[in-house]
Amino acid sequence: MLWACILLPQLALDSVLRRLAHPEKPLALVTGPAHLRSLHAVNASAAQAGLKPGMRLSAAHALLGDVATVIHDAQAEARWHRFLAAWAYRHSSLVSAQWPGCVVLEARASFRLLGPWPRFEARLREELTALGFAHRIALAPTPRSARVLAGLRDGLAVTSAPAMHELLDRVPVRRAVLPDDGGERLHRMGVRDLRALRVLPRDSLRRRFGVELLAHLDRLYGDADDPLELYAPPDHFDSRIELGYEVEHHPPLLFPLRRLIGDLCTYLSIRDGGVQRFILRLEHEGRDSGCTHTDVEVGLLAAEREPAMLFELTRNRLERVAIPRPVVAMRLLARELPPFVPAARDLFDARAQQSLPWPQLRERLRARLGDQAVYRVAPAGDPRPERAWRRDDGRPMLEPALPPRPAWLLPQPVPLRGQGLRIVSGPERLESGWWDDGDARRDYYVLETAQGQRAWAFAPVGERGRWMLHGWFA
Repeated sequence: MLWACILLPQLALDSVLRRLAHPEKPLALVTGPAHLRSLHAVNASAAQAGLKPGMRLSAAHALLGDVATVIHDAQAEARWHRFLAAWAYRHSSLVSAQWPGCVVLEARASFRLLGPWPRFEARLREELTALGFAHRIALAPTPRSARVLAGLRDGLAVTSAPAMHELLDRVPVRRAVLPDDGGERLHRMGVRDLRALRVLPRDSLRRRFGVELLAHLDRLYGDADDPLELYAPPDHFDSRIELGYEVEHHPPLLFPLRRLIGDLCTYLSIRDGGVQRFILRLEHEGRDSGCTHTDVEVGLLAAEREPAMLFELTRNRLERVAIPRPVVAMRLLARELPPFVPAARDLFDARAQQSLPWPQLRERLRARLGDQAVYRVAPAGDPRPERAWRRDDGRPMLEPALPPRPAWLLPQPVPLRGQGLRIVSGPERLESGWWDDGDARRDYYVLETAQGQRAWAFAPVGERGRWMLHGWFA
């Protein structure tokens, strides 16, 4: 097996920067009590001005007065860690997020599908960059060694156990991610690298540092199995973005909305599914108590997962909703995630470049004209032609086994007159509706006119004549 480790050196900071329209402006995450704030992380422009993690907020303001600050949210960081584990699950069935700040996945089994490691690695980096997360990636035969190597040098790849052992022997103990503070203690004792550590008596190491250190070394070098806590994706999507300011109009909401839709589509591709119904929740700061919200419900006629389509559809729905109070956060909830069946396309698609596929055009019309303006029809189980169809509301319905029906059904039957009418098939007797004052007793025939048209007409039971035209076959 070969394990890839994706190290996320500034996960907490990236989870904030990715929701900002201008992430290049100076920004710092702060932590601690209100009267004693300190910097948890800073972005590149703030670091160039001299700001550093651990610095007091008052000192940071003295160096850079216009730096924006956001309170560090450990729970939000954990949610994004799980999100990236879900993203990694689309590339491998063995994914673990048990260590903070990194995700490990088994890569060898994916080479046949995604190509050799250089191509696989390039794909991982491209997608992580598009998602807005800084990263370091390394490959090694064990997950712990991949984690250690990712911390040493970005892009390091070792595929054989002997080469891994030789490389690990030169790793400083302070960079070997040893349990607790074992690396610092060993360095003060004069043990500089893992080669020197491994030649020490194991009994002495066990007495001084505990069995955790020896277990870590064995799993690091592949001398013992490493039972990881494997990730399993949840069966729903729930993501929230705090805006950090009050928004009273629709345009400033579009950038975070695009991020939410992109994250939703990433999650859908992980599950190989789609979404047919979800809720965009606009959260308002409560003036009296609590936090109120406005829900924008988005429903589609079929499951979809195209980011551009879902964004435009949600934007159209959002722009039709009045914002009663300033918005401070946005949340996207999708509980029902049905399987996704892509639309069939021709190999040589003759569709014009600027034209829209039918699913996108259909959903755009529904978003602009209303849900009731565009709908699908489904069989209603009633043999009477005028009542045989209904609006499709998602209820399961078995289609009755019926003879061919015309593509064009007239609103009301009209007399069919003419010479040379020829019976093609029939009769098909229809007798129904006695319970709802719509009693119908008819004999239906397929007729061919002198001009070659095929009509669907009926006559009184037992008769052939006095035809009433009910529809035309295409």
